[in-house]
Amino acid sequence: MRGILATLTALITASPALAASGPFFSLTNTNFVVLIAFLLFVGVLLYLKVPTLLGGKLDERAEGIKSELEEARALREEAQTLLASYERKQKEVQEQADRIVAHANDEAVLAAEQAKADLKVSIARRLQAAEDQIASAEARAIKDVRDQAVSIAIGAAKDVISKQMTATEGNSLIESAIADVDAKLH
Repeated sequence: MRGILATLTALITASPALAASGPFFSLTNTNFVVLIAFLLFVGVLLYLKVPTLLGGKLDERAEGIKSELEEARALREEAQTLLASYERKQKEVQEQADRIVAHANDEAVLAAEQAKADLKVSIARRLQAAEDQIASAEARAIKDVRDQAVSIAIGAAKDVISKQMTATEGNSLIESAIADVDAKLH
């Protein structure tokens, strides 16, 4: 209320109000009419408690902004926590992938070495089988040659014996062979 009186006093004593023509407190003086309208307007605003409503609305708005800022701060902290969590998970996954790749490389090296060893064993086995086949073929060839030689020798001996032996000598050889067999069987 004192602020209104101070404002009113300042308006009354102001130099433009004194510069108007005629008495100041007359309804024909436009300055006085404007002053009264202004004071009525301010009075209506005060009566309707507009400054309190405006202050309340501004306070509500300030509280809303403050709560939004706190919520935004909380969301930012949560986002930073999630980001850190995902970065840790990414590092763990990368380390696991590196371990898997290293393990796969080690297994590939071992598999290659095993394949080389298996190949050497297979080659040795095949060489041994080939050598066995060669030895068997050699033995068969030698046997065939011996059999042929024996057949030729028997044929030659038969021819020689048949030309040189007489019938009586043949009969005496047969009888001595029968006697040998009879002696060996009993």
